[in-house]
Amino acid sequence: MSQSPHAAFVAGLPKAELHVHHVGSASVRIVSELAERHPGTVPADPEALRAFYEFRDFAHFIEVYLAVVDLIRTPDDVRYLTYEVARELATGQAVRYAELTCTPYTSVLRGIAIEGYTEAIEDARVAAERDFGLVLRWIYDIPGESGLPAADATLGYALDHRPDALVGFGLGGPEIGVPRAQFAPHFEAARAAGLHSVPHAGETTGPETIWDSLRLLGAERIGHGTSAAADPDLLTHLADRAIPLEVCPSSNIATRAVATLADHPLKTFVDAGVVVTVNSDDPPMFGTTLNREYEIAADLLGLDEHGLADLARAGVTSSFAPDDVKARLLAEIADHDRS
Repeated sequence: MSQSPHAAFVAGLPKAELHVHHVGSASVRIVSELAERHPGTVPADPEALRAFYEFRDFAHFIEVYLAVVDLIRTPDDVRYLTYEVARELATGQAVRYAELTCTPYTSVLRGIAIEGYTEAIEDARVAAERDFGLVLRWIYDIPGESGLPAADATLGYALDHRPDALVGFGLGGPEIGVPRAQFAPHFEAARAAGLHSVPHAGETTGPETIWDSLRLLGAERIGHGTSAAADPDLLTHLADRAIPLEVCPSSNIATRAVATLADHPLKTFVDAGVVVTVNSDDPPMFGTTLNREYEIAADLLGLDEHGLADLARAGVTSSFAPDDVKARLLAEIADHDRS
């Protein structure tokens, strides 16, 4: 895709990011620093890192992702990662509010106490809001490939060690061979504690996984939801109930969930009246940015600058941000739209 005619507008457009992973947001700069701290599998050289990030398929992506997770070994690593990700979101992508999906289970498994993990992300969050004006909230997600032990632990972290900024409970990782039903009790408990249900579904499996997430997990938003395009009844259901899809176009290409951008179902969703938000997922790993995803969406949907502003508004209104933050961000978007 060539340079977007809307690049300058998008670069300055205030945004909310709803589907972006904590570790997956680690840029080459950040990973290089962590690899220097902990030499081993992951190359510290930036060029070698870029080659390391070339994925063959979803399974290989998970393999690489977990290798980067292995670099986060101390609470100081967690704080550094979180603060630097916040810096890049705020200064590089004009993100004003982000719901960062965190997977504490994988860090605790590697020896970081949950108390240290929680303190690190909260300390970074407070500093990021002070220094960059970025409001951060957390979604704790179950790494599906680790099964019920991970689900039990993640629920415990969410309920018994709940950070001030925790707003959601999610489910990530591979979908194939990881049925949603087994996690229903965990989502029920999380929802009872006031957390929002935001599982990934229908990225590498069919529409039934999305139905299961809605019916069994009480999903309020769907991460990806790519295969919803194959089920007209599901599209109607999502549209009628205003259940947003967190769409991540470049991610879907990188993990081979969608063959090409021309095949991406984003327009099908919009034409069906489904609320869509545009997100970056694991941006450095997929060679993208949130700005780039907005430019891609403009191309796929034929949007002008007002349409792009509307897309940014959808991100805000679909978020779990406090009302005052939503109002402030919507006003900023309106000002940019008029400029």
